[in-house]
Amino acid sequence: MISYPDALALLLGEAVALDSERVGIDAAPGRFLARDIVSPDALPGFDNAAMDGYAVRAQGETIPADSAYVVAAMHAAGDDTYDYPEAEACEIATGARMPAGFDTVVPVERTERHGDRVRFVADERRGQNVRRAGSDLEAGDIALHLARRIDAAAVMLLAALGLDHLDVVRRPRVAIINTGSELNAGGPLPLAGIHDSNGPFLAASLSRWGVDAIGRTRVPDQGDTFHLAIRDALARRADLIVTTGAVSAGRFDFVPAALASLGARELFHKVAMRPGKPLLAARFENGPLVIALPGNPIAVAVGYRFFVAPVLRAMAGLPPERPTRTRLVSPPAVREGMQHFALGQLARDETGLPTAHMTPAQAAYRILPYTLANVWLSAQEAYGTSVDAWPLDPADAS
Repeated sequence: MISYPDALALLLGEAVALDSERVGIDAAPGRFLARDIVSPDALPGFDNAAMDGYAVRAQGETIPADSAYVVAAMHAAGDDTYDYPEAEACEIATGARMPAGFDTVVPVERTERHGDRVRFVADERRGQNVRRAGSDLEAGDIALHLARRIDAAAVMLLAALGLDHLDVVRRPRVAIINTGSELNAGGPLPLAGIHDSNGPFLAASLSRWGVDAIGRTRVPDQGDTFHLAIRDALARRADLIVTTGAVSAGRFDFVPAALASLGARELFHKVAMRPGKPLLAARFENGPLVIALPGNPIAVAVGYRFFVAPVLRAMAGLPPERPTRTRLVSPPAVREGMQHFALGQLARDETGLPTAHMTPAQAAYRILPYTLANVWLSAQEAYGTSVDAWPLDPADAS
């Protein structure tokens, strides 16, 4: 049985960054940059007024109170007049370009206006209230780095730079196959039936990564429907296939043999971890990776969080995620020789330092504790007073 670190390293060795495609800025949110964005221009592109007031040419480091100037013009945002050579002062609006030679803006609330003359009621500092060209970005600076997820802040910056198209990593094509004759999709349940929660969970989780979902199939524990679902995923050029259930060693655990019969090369089967020990990974030659998860809901959550998500990071060109260390209150006794994953709640102790508590009543089949947690906790061999803490949703760590 392989260790978790060795299993993950083996899996990531098979995961490669996907190729890129060019998209419009409106289609970019949630995508990952395929290369650095180099600023084509300075931002701001010109010196401009930081507030409404009066632009002047300061004669020294300080403009003394009671200084008075003749106002020659009103200079609004968007006005393209560059030079007022004979002017002592001009009224100026926030965002308006500073006319040539003008270097200071005095806020309107610190002035008194009488006809075409303005008086400053307090000492003013030379260069104040001016946004300098390039003070946000200089032309040639890296605005956004490779593998950055495009969020609303990134869209704002891209739009401000006038970039309406950019190169992003292609969306990974992912197929989900849930096995189990007991699974049902809503409606009244038969006597031995259960509602399928793993399929919707994986679909919701993968949507955070912006994947191209090429199918979610539910198959019974007999017949050739699993083979057909795999062949369909292969025909649709999946990059990753995620299955749930039928992966252990019982009579109805057909996934390992079925994958082998379809030509998949097994990377590993069974990992020294809890929950999720029966997990299997395989690779189709010149085809997709397969991550076959056990069927219990929290085993699926662990498999997604600590195997599927790292693969998606690698496909997006992201570096490996790093946990933070935190103090664990009342560490439990656990079986040695395993990697342990548990749900937890981050809080702060009486001194304000972060601490973690295990979410109570955890078991591989219990879903409610998952909804009460705000962090994953992990430890090798045994939990100590210090443990690794991971964001509950791995998409938040990208």
